[in-house]
Amino acid sequence: MKAKGKVWSMFMLLLITVVVAAGCGKADNNGGTSNTGGNAAGNTEGTSTATKDNKDIVIAINANFITLDPHNASDTHSISGGRTMYEGLMGFDENMQITPVLAASHTISEDGLVYTFTLQENVKFHDGTDFNAEAVKVNIARIQDEKNNLRLRKSFAKVAKVETPDAKTVVFTLSEPYNAFLNKVAMAGMISPKALQESGADIAKKPVGTGPFKLKEWVQGDRLVVVKNENYWQQGLPKVDSVTFKPVPENGSRIAMLKTGEADFIYPMPTEQVSEVEGQEGIAIETIDSTIVRYVTLNTMKKPYDDVKVRQAINYAINKEAYIKVVKSGLGAKLDSTMSSKTQYYSQQTGYDYDVAKAKALLAEAGYPDGFEAEIWGENDSETIKGMQFIQQQLALVGIKLEVKSMEGGTLSDQINSAKTPEEAKIQMWYVSWSPSSGDADGATRGLFSSEMFPPAGSNTAYYKNDNVDKWIADANKSIDPEEAKGIYANIQKTIWEEAPWAFMGVDQIISGKRTYLEGVKVYPDGSINILNAEVK
Repeated sequence: MKAKGKVWSMFMLLLITVVVAAGCGKADNNGGTSNTGGNAAGNTEGTSTATKDNKDIVIAINANFITLDPHNASDTHSISGGRTMYEGLMGFDENMQITPVLAASHTISEDGLVYTFTLQENVKFHDGTDFNAEAVKVNIARIQDEKNNLRLRKSFAKVAKVETPDAKTVVFTLSEPYNAFLNKVAMAGMISPKALQESGADIAKKPVGTGPFKLKEWVQGDRLVVVKNENYWQQGLPKVDSVTFKPVPENGSRIAMLKTGEADFIYPMPTEQVSEVEGQEGIAIETIDSTIVRYVTLNTMKKPYDDVKVRQAINYAINKEAYIKVVKSGLGAKLDSTMSSKTQYYSQQTGYDYDVAKAKALLAEAGYPDGFEAEIWGENDSETIKGMQFIQQQLALVGIKLEVKSMEGGTLSDQINSAKTPEEAKIQMWYVSWSPSSGDADGATRGLFSSEMFPPAGSNTAYYKNDNVDKWIADANKSIDPEEAKGIYANIQKTIWEEAPWAFMGVDQIISGKRTYLEGVKVYPDGSINILNAEVK
């Protein structure tokens, strides 16, 4: 195994060298997603000769679901799974714009403190109980209960009061303005109060919502099967009988499933195999720009990452253009801020161009002229492993000897969230992606950079703390003026960029593959999969 590892390392180093010498592709100076090797957003390639004789579809994804609790999900796959069975008062369309769902309409007071929702009528949970204002109140109380320690709790911390003047009206009164509140409401799937009472903590494995599909079975690590909700409140939906999600970490296996028809839809589509499959009979490739950013989180409270010079050196040591070329097959763009250019209030930053000499000089100034040993964590899917190996090769050139540790998603989550304090945290570096599933700048900022969001309360796995950034995040959320909020977020992005709690890597293009008889399955810019309008033609 050691010999094989050495051969692979030599191959990767040679490949990287060739790419660098060739110019490594072009960076997108606007911070948008490059279309190199792909198609414009929403474009589909393929022929439509494939057929299917039933309405049961299979979707192959690259990692396991971690939870089906809509109030506690943070990974994109768990959010996707939850949304098949749960709905919020508000939701998102395929451009991540807020749209009404269980709320027929809403109003906001002039001072930004009172949100009044008028609910859809004649909606029932999967257990036959009524969805009404009291059910909303029960769900918000659950989210806000500190004992539950749910990930959505911080998003509803400014809710001072929830009133239900009648069965179809809910009034939220905030303690202060919160300009991302509707986005957070869209993240809160409504759970049956009866199911909450009966299942308690087991609700994470026994979902009962109002959504178009109901749970049939969840075999962790193997499959999640949801079946048509015959009593769904939106007439004519859903149009398929069942959907089976299959976690398939290995890229080649997902591709094989698509080719044989064992899977009707796969996501993510391995970037290095797009050209191989594109145009094949019965298969279509869909490409859209995304809000998904790729980065390496650096534990700022652990040596040597507590030194900003070390963190900056790591950024200079990694050739981001080569990363896009080698790991993403040219289907992406260099990350030039803390968020994608497709995210609200994005502000482009400059710097951290590939510079080995500068990286070595900064390491020497920090007291590490010969580098140091470190480890990087990541999930065990093919592309993540490839990305970590690329980073390993790059950092080796400046003396940083990196051990790659890949883990199954649930195991990795447990490792990260088991630390109750920053001092207990074992994480050093983590190669990961993030997309604001709530579709707003707050979703791309607070959970990742606020000092209130250290694990397990949030996803600030860099354990980054800056008093100004904490204050600015609060100020931005209070702001009712969009221009003021934009200016505050620009300051936040500039400061974080300079302090480099991350190695800023890239922005994904979202690439999915499907059989041509399948319509209506959409991957949204945040990477979540929507199956509401799935249909076999």
